[in-house]
Amino acid sequence: MMEKTTVQELAEFGQSIWLDYISRSLLDTGKLKNMIDIGVMGMTSNPSIFDKAISSSNDYDARINELKKMQKSTFEIYDELTIKDIQDAADVFKPIYEKTKGSDGYVSLEINPKLAYNAKETIEEGKRLFNEVNRSNVLFKVPSTEQGFIVIEELLAQGINVNITLIFSLQQYINTAHAYIKGVRRFDQNNGDISRLASVASVFVSRVDTLIDKFLDEKITGQNDEARNRLELLKGKAAVANCAIIFSRYKKIFLSQEFKEIQKKGARVQRLLWGSTSTKNPVYTDIKYVAELIGKNTINTIPEKTLNAFLDHGLVKQALTEEIAEHQKTMTELAQHGVDINAVCKKLLGDGVIAFEKSFDSLLASITKKATRF
Repeated sequence: MMEKTTVQELAEFGQSIWLDYISRSLLDTGKLKNMIDIGVMGMTSNPSIFDKAISSSNDYDARINELKKMQKSTFEIYDELTIKDIQDAADVFKPIYEKTKGSDGYVSLEINPKLAYNAKETIEEGKRLFNEVNRSNVLFKVPSTEQGFIVIEELLAQGINVNITLIFSLQQYINTAHAYIKGVRRFDQNNGDISRLASVASVFVSRVDTLIDKFLDEKITGQNDEARNRLELLKGKAAVANCAIIFSRYKKIFLSQEFKEIQKKGARVQRLLWGSTSTKNPVYTDIKYVAELIGKNTINTIPEKTLNAFLDHGLVKQALTEEIAEHQKTMTELAQHGVDINAVCKKLLGDGVIAFEKSFDSLLASITKKATRF
């Protein structure tokens, strides 16, 4: 019998690893099935990932050529390519979905990010994609903007699974969780089967440290040794502290009486998902945002490089608990040095929406470039 991988051990502990990548070759070569064999339990995608998959390979060229000959627009070509990849990946993950009774085995598809501040159009696009993709184990990604919370509730109320992205702040998370509960309750009132409704709340991690560490580096300049040491000790702490505080609230919300009432009818817990967890700063360990965010009934979505690193030298050991005093102390100290975590999170949300829009534009440009060759 083969020895368990650290990713399989992590699943037994209670945290699922999802792959933050998709490509046609991953599906066609059987590599995705191999990843599932070593413990990968789901998959996430975004426009940047699709852009990389399409622009850096020839895997999609023949199909782009066919669609171009059929007089398809750039958006229609994008739509066909991405939906096919998502459908095929969902089919590969279907046995995991069935084995875990709908807890894992999901694939995520981003709703057009250029609609992030338009609730009505995002809802319509979400419904269209839901019907086009036609797979029970697909989550549709909606950013956690103010308009996004309206979308989350409405899509769930119509029986559509949602992955809420670009969550940075505690308040965004609270709004996300309550939008989920409201949506599930409405679906139940419309006689929907709430036991099949699923959602994850994707909290973005590494970008918090990237921005705050930069601010701390600027503050360090010109300080005396004692002040410099205090500031140095705060670097690389904010992101995990933020996640720990959100994790603590997650436990409270889904143990609350409000949720228990619909849980009795079959409602699922909206699992926390840690996203953007590859290490950006080479000073930190390459598995920092995996090792430090191990918590029961959560998900960590990671790129292949981080997956391989955790398989090589990761250890399965609980990192997140409901003891958050130390993490709150970190936030207090940061505030004393002029770091307002809410202002940081607000900036990151705005920057994140813009980055997703740019990735989407780049993806369409990559398709257009390839299509003009034919």
